[in-house]
Amino acid sequence: MAPIGLTIIGFGFSLTGQAIIAKSKGKPFWRWFGLGTLGLIVLNSGISIFGDAVKRRTLLALQERENTTL
Repeated sequence: MAPIGLTIIGFGFSLTGQAIIAKSKGKPFWRWFGLGTLGLIVLNSGISIFGDAVKRRTLLALQERENTTL
């Protein structure tokens, strides 16, 4: 899950960067605003997926440690 989250984070940064470029080139408001909003949504989704993967891996490691000490 972590690699998928990192890929989605990268895609979100890319979309946000494209929105910044569109704004700097004077494109219509709705074009760069929509692209930037979508980029931030994708970026936050990627962070959420990556964070969940880290949480699951940590809980699994703690559970394995408990099982080996008993």
